[in-house]
Parts: sequence; structure tokens; C-alpha cells
Amino acid sequence: MSNYETALQLPEWRFVDESMTARTRSALESFAADDTLCQLVGQQMSQPTVRTWVHDRTVVLGIQDHRLPHIEEATTMLEQAGYQSIVRNSGGLAVVLDEGVLNISIILSEQRSAIDIPEGYELMLAFVQMLFPEVADRIKAYEIVGSYCPGSYDLSIDGRKFAGISQRRLRQGIAVQVYLCIEGSGAQRAQLIQKLYEIGLQNTTTKFNYPVIKPEVMASLTELLGVPLTVSDVVIRIQHLLRQLSSTVDVGGFKPEEMELYTFYLNRVVERNKKMLAKR
Repeated sequence: MSNYETALQLPEWRFVDESMTARTRSALESFAADDTLCQLVGQQMSQPTVRTWVHDRTVVLGIQDHRLPHIEEATTMLEQAGYQSIVRNSGGLAVVLDEGVLNISIILSEQRSAIDIPEGYELMLAFVQMLFPEVADRIKAYEIVGSYCPGSYDLSIDGRKFAGISQRRLRQGIAVQVYLCIEGSGAQRAQLIQKLYEIGLQNTTTKFNYPVIKPEVMASLTELLGVPLTVSDVVIRIQHLLRQLSSTVDVGGFKPEEMELYTFYLNRVVERNKKMLAKR
């Protein structure tokens, strides 16, 4: 067992499963939820938490995506294709969310243990490898050139990316987030982002180098494993894994006394998104 797997063995985990309940809501609510948990866990008002979430047909834009010279035409294309768009409050570039993409957030406290940025990424890598022991040794972390939202902790099998990791740090809380393409076609999702950049750039030269998308380098886990795999299957795996990592797993959503803080962060995220969209 690696040091990172050992670090995930805690006396108690909290599990907040919104893989079904959040689907029809705005993804902004999930960013607000993670900010809320960052403060609660960071200030040791809650135990370390794993949260799962799924949203229907949404493209989450990064700050640099929002600065595309023809972003309005690009987001109009997304709307016509049936996708809403929002601007995220953490780093990275555009990603696709839909019913076949499972997002996992691991929220830890810096007060309990000093975790630097590379360690945060390694913890999520270890968590994903434990979720899929049948291919754990084939899951690699390095940048997949041609993927959307490329980064040094792209997760891939045999050179095809199925996941990406990001981090958010707030009030001594650390939210390490991963999107896992579980079902459907990774290439089709990549084609949507490819079109986003084609329309958003229209051959304009920019200071920022946007990725040149190659759809064939992306895939879902169903495609990579060659067996049917659903989001619900993976949520069940997460529940089993947490019970292996801890003797106590507290399952449930936000408590009544936590809702005021959640409302505060939701209002903040919504207002920030409105300001970003108004700058187009």
C-alpha cells in the first residue's frame, strides 16, 4: 500500500452523494457546495468528506476560455447543441459535464495534515486507482496532448485520457476534484470542445495558447475497459471503498445548521458568474 493510500485511511469519512439529486441543477451549485465543505472541513466543523456529483449537459469554462475573442458565438453554439455554459471558480480550461460523467471531490483540512498541491493530486490518483483495482497499474498521470483541459495530472489508460484533476483551497480546506468519463464517447465530448475553440478563435492569434483538440486521445472508462460501466456502478464502488478506508462513514447531505453557509457561498458563486458573463 502506498503512502497516499495510507493517508486516505481515516477514522471517519463523510459521504455526500449528489450523483442523482444534482443532475438538473446548475453546476454552480456544486462549486458552492465544495466551497462550503472546504470551510466546514478546513475549520474542523465537519469530518473529511467525499462528495459525488453529476450535472446534465454543461460546459464548464475556465477563465482563459471566457477570454476567447469570439466567446459569444462559441457559447451560442453550445446552447444550440443543448449545453449550458458557466465559468468555474478554480483553474483549468473547458470540460464537459453530462449524465455519463461522474465528478468526485475529496475535501480535507490543512489543519489535520499539511498537504501541498502535488500531494493533493497524488491522493486523488491513489483514490481513483483504488476504485478500479482491475486496471490500477495501467492508470497513469501525465499530460495527454490533444485532450481538453490538459494538465500534468491527466489520468489515462494506454495513452487515452478519461479523467482530469483540479484543486480548490479555501479557509484551510482543500477540495481535490476529478471528473471521470464513465459512460458514452470520450471522442464525442472532445469534438464539442474542439468546435468551441474553432468558433471561439476563428483563426485569431491570441497571447494564450489554447489546446488543439484531438478527439481520438479521449475515451470513457466503458470504452477503455471494454465492459459496460455506469455512474451508479462507480458510486457503489466509492461507498465500498470508503468503508474499507474507515470504520465509520457518515452518509448524508448538508445539515440544517450548514445550509446558511451554503447559501452564502451559492450567492457568491452566482454573482461572480454573472459578472464574468457580463464582461463578454
